[in-house]
Amino acid sequence: MKKVTDFAHYITRFFSEYLSGTRNLSKNTIKAYRDTYRLLLVFCKEVNGITPEKLAIKKIDDKVVTQYLDWLQKERKCTIPTRNQRLAAIHTFFRYLQIQNPEILFLCQRILQIPFKRAPRSLIQHLTPEQTSLLLEQPDAQTKRGRRDMVLLSVLYDTGARVQEICNLRVRDVRLESPSMATLTGKGCKSRYVPLLGNTVNLLRKYMEERKLLENGKQDMPLFYNQRCAALTRGGITHILQKYANKLECLNTLPKITPHILRHSKAVHLLQAGVNIVYIRDILGHVSVKTTEMYARVDMETKRKVLEKAYADITPEDMPDWNQDEDLLDFLQNL
Repeated sequence: MKKVTDFAHYITRFFSEYLSGTRNLSKNTIKAYRDTYRLLLVFCKEVNGITPEKLAIKKIDDKVVTQYLDWLQKERKCTIPTRNQRLAAIHTFFRYLQIQNPEILFLCQRILQIPFKRAPRSLIQHLTPEQTSLLLEQPDAQTKRGRRDMVLLSVLYDTGARVQEICNLRVRDVRLESPSMATLTGKGCKSRYVPLLGNTVNLLRKYMEERKLLENGKQDMPLFYNQRCAALTRGGITHILQKYANKLECLNTLPKITPHILRHSKAVHLLQAGVNIVYIRDILGHVSVKTTEMYARVDMETKRKVLEKAYADITPEDMPDWNQDEDLLDFLQNL
């Protein structure tokens, strides 16, 4: 019987006990960690010639990790943010490992000292209120599926939810009576209450009545489901949104339409409406208001209105007509 390597032992405990048990991380987060180490095994086998069954912790030092990160960028064409996410997953494992096995403390700390790579910060893309309204009008309200899609997109925008939060919505998470709200469960299994506005409440009530979701025994049903009565997946919701985005005549002038762009759009629209940024933070489920402040950097309309109110217009209204300047005309004629 072959001996199990220390890497196999600790990585198994890391996933089965620490991430899912001690940290209670979401399935999607654990999948992201899994992909990091799956690619690490591929790298060690293809580049360093070390098969998974022979991979030991002592063979993974700071140089190997740095080579792995560079390989992700050069060979797999990963972006810098993706590279940093992979490094964060590696940091988490070796932070866990240094407590489990203090004998390799020096090795762990050298890996923990690998810095994240700075990346150029791009501006957040969002839709205007007019563009958002046009997108939400695309589903065909004359069909049952079209009505579902209309309610789905309306809830996705109105709540500013992450797409996975919409996937996880159950019937019991929606309150139609005043005060109307939806209970969203986001990152870190943290729940928050998000108010629902009048039009969305009316659409939800009609949708739930048509689907008979208000009957007893349906409380644990997914709010949005497919033909098999299974909850819509992130890919399914993205496909639905893209289908209606492709119908827009102005698609070429718009940023790439994704579920997350509706979240960004909702945040910017709230900011433009004068909603306190602390309330926007709570609606979006951000841990820190500093994360929410990024929307203030892209809100050009609000900046323009503030400047118009704060400063007198001291620049000239228009340019003088050069045809009335006789000296200039004489100069040009004498050239």
